[in-house]
Amino acid sequence: MRYLQDFDTGQIISLLPYTVREVDIIDFAHKFDPQPFHLDAADEKTKALGGLMASGWHTAAIVMRMKVDAYLLDTATLTSPGIDNLRWLAPVRAGDVLSGYDEVTAVRRLKSQPDRGVLSTKVSIKNQTETLVMTLEAAAFVMVRPTD
Repeated sequence: MRYLQDFDTGQIISLLPYTVREVDIIDFAHKFDPQPFHLDAADEKTKALGGLMASGWHTAAIVMRMKVDAYLLDTATLTSPGIDNLRWLAPVRAGDVLSGYDEVTAVRRLKSQPDRGVLSTKVSIKNQTETLVMTLEAAAFVMVRPTD
């Protein structure tokens, strides 16, 4: 298990690749973002935009999965106070292979609750052509190792 003390400012955490599937783009869109360019490749608006694309919220959910698989599942995380500066920089399409990293930007123990702290990261996600598709800044509350 990783604790707050196991992270250092400037540390880079690689996120494992994730392949985006058309069926998942459409399924997510039906449930949460039913706009034609997420649902129907034959739609004129979709064609004008270069084809079917994942919802930005779907991309954000994929990135969350990538973060959990890379390190959050093995970290003493509690919750998150939120994200900042979320940017969708390029469309994500079926067949894209997303990869990227988290860069630790701050590690801060809380004075008000000394058993925990805040882990801040900047996330950068690219596709298989090295095009940056999404960035965001995230924070998570992480427990301090009980012996410290």
